[in-house]
Amino acid sequence: MSETGQGETFEPLPIPRPAWKTRVQASSEEAETATPERWFEPQGSAAGGPGDGPGQGQAPVPARSSGGRGLFGLLMATSLVSAILAAGGTYLAMDSTGMLDATATPANGTQVSIESDTSTVIAAIAKVNRAVVQILANDGAGNSEVGAGVIFDVRGWVLTNKHVVEGMKTLTVRLADDRRVAGSIYGLDTLSDLAIVKLKGATDIWSAELGNSSSLQVGQLAVAIGSPLGLGYPNSASTGIVSALGRDITVGGNSAGSGGTGLHGLIQTDAAINTGSSGGPLIDSSGRVIGITTAEAPSAQGIGFAIPIDIAKPIMQQALAGEPLSRPYIGVSYILLNKGIQGDYNLALDSGAWVHKEDELGNVVPAITTGSPAAVAGLKDGDIITSIEGTAIDGLHRLEDVLVQYTPGRTITMQVYRNGTYITLRVTLGTRPDNLS
Repeated sequence: MSETGQGETFEPLPIPRPAWKTRVQASSEEAETATPERWFEPQGSAAGGPGDGPGQGQAPVPARSSGGRGLFGLLMATSLVSAILAAGGTYLAMDSTGMLDATATPANGTQVSIESDTSTVIAAIAKVNRAVVQILANDGAGNSEVGAGVIFDVRGWVLTNKHVVEGMKTLTVRLADDRRVAGSIYGLDTLSDLAIVKLKGATDIWSAELGNSSSLQVGQLAVAIGSPLGLGYPNSASTGIVSALGRDITVGGNSAGSGGTGLHGLIQTDAAINTGSSGGPLIDSSGRVIGITTAEAPSAQGIGFAIPIDIAKPIMQQALAGEPLSRPYIGVSYILLNKGIQGDYNLALDSGAWVHKEDELGNVVPAITTGSPAAVAGLKDGDIITSIEGTAIDGLHRLEDVLVQYTPGRTITMQVYRNGTYITLRVTLGTRPDNLS
């Protein structure tokens, strides 16, 4: 408002239009007034009757511009081609790295197998199921045990758990086709919870294929087959994975009064293992036996244990050769080293078998048995055994698990770390005593 109280108005001064803009506008107006190539006029309109042309009550409808539609189509085609190229590039990249393979090899060189197909489990069980047996053991005094086993040779050789058959007088073995045959104990393992049973007069039987437990990986498929809950449930299968490796537990005895056994280097699995499953096979996705189930954790679910099949192979070979079951022995007590123990005792190495023993009060006592193969070879307390025949001793390769590959009487090479120096000793293996804890 002005001081006089009357409103003011503002009109901008006209700006001369540039010549180029005038020409563009004129061209645009001419294009808009031009008669379109195609136009449509509704019949019977209110402004004119049929046949009325432009300017007679109904204005012509201009045609849709084809330029916008062409641009939209071009953009859509470009996007589609880009998407296809991107997808193709992603596929090629995944294919070149092995991500699309069922079995891929990561950068660290470890082969990882993806096993989730139900048909894989079905085929694996079918492959081994005919070789799985049920064992009814009786001590003649009213005590009995029910367990499982697996036939590893068609001449009637069965691998099972020691705690199923130890101390028993009679064994009745139920085959997969429901036949019953008698069995006898061929031998008991002095190192682990394993036993060999020989079938009597069994014909037309099947044997299982053995796998290799040294190449197992945490997370791979594992299937346990046995007789949970006793006689009424033979050849029951449960699936899971290899949950961990190198576990240590103590397995109790049986109703016949057999003693417990300390076990090392076991396979941990979440495949269900129950009473009666002991001695049955743990198999991989190919139906090969990778372990013998031995125990379940009574205070937890989904925790069971199996003895690696590689530990069982030496005694299986001895049985087939008609030899007594025996295990190698060097006569030492040791502590398996890791970084924690290295720090606690201020040791030079964080892996290996430290020849060291303490009593219940923590006092250091001799760790080498007098007159043992280790003592004869010159091993001393405080030495650290780093390898056997070139195989390093570590968390997954305990001393006894490496030694078990060799038969008593064989001379092996042992590398030892002593006072800052590595030395080599040659040890002739003895035979492990039956009563060794």
